[in-house]
Amino acid sequence: MGLRAVAFLPFFACGRNAAMEPESPETSLGDLPENCVAAVLQHLDPPQICRLAMLNSIFREASGADFVWESKLPSNYGEFINRVFQDGELVLKKSCKRDIYSKLCRPNFIDGGIKKVWLDKSTGKACMVISSKGLSITGIDDRRYWNLISTKQSMFSIIAYLQQIWWFEVTGEIDFPFPPGDYSVYIRLQLGRPQKRFGRNVCNSEHVHGWDRKPVIFNVSCGGKASIKQCYLNVKPGEWINFHAGDFRVGNGCRKLDFSMTQTDCTHTKGGLCVDSVVICPAEYRGGLL
Repeated sequence: MGLRAVAFLPFFACGRNAAMEPESPETSLGDLPENCVAAVLQHLDPPQICRLAMLNSIFREASGADFVWESKLPSNYGEFINRVFQDGELVLKKSCKRDIYSKLCRPNFIDGGIKKVWLDKSTGKACMVISSKGLSITGIDDRRYWNLISTKQSMFSIIAYLQQIWWFEVTGEIDFPFPPGDYSVYIRLQLGRPQKRFGRNVCNSEHVHGWDRKPVIFNVSCGGKASIKQCYLNVKPGEWINFHAGDFRVGNGCRKLDFSMTQTDCTHTKGGLCVDSVVICPAEYRGGLL
């Protein structure tokens, strides 16, 4: 009896593993419920969502869920859409949230092409660039003082060049539904007139003068709060520099922004300055633009 039982044990063990308990198929990411995957994707950054969407069909379908992308859109994205697109209501009605997000993240020209705006993927805030033609510049129509010059060095292919003036004043006013948050304003300037010589970019600095005698005053105001700072433009001619004009905070319902750059001490003239554009970006990028 004992020998028969011992002889049977190897057969029993082998039978239980091979025949009586067949191996179950391995589970994979493709077996996860689509709604569970979407719930996880909701907490990731847009670039991460796009990368995971390439894993398999479940992740691809989950990445298109409206609630995933609505969480990436600013709270006032409806106003944003209507300000950027002429058919904003149609875009909101016909497009899914992923397509709306994609449209807003592409640079879009507004106000006749003098402004370019897009949604920053990392912060969910707006970025805007304003051409020199979108600014109010004292004396801009008088060729004795200012000239508009076409150049590939400009973000808009055209810059305002100051030859010489007593009263220097550049201002701007924006009415735009910026998503809430902190922003910085920069003015892109260069001392010296850009030129082409033998196919190379060169700088003519013959008109550069007066900027080392008195500082330029930058003023940025939004929602009744102002930021004022002074800065000498005593930099090397021929280099484009983003001068930090100030910061502002957007709260709910705050739309209007005013900014200016002035040097109105009429005891001396100043000249040889290029004004390309004004850049408005999330305050998180301040160090990267200086």
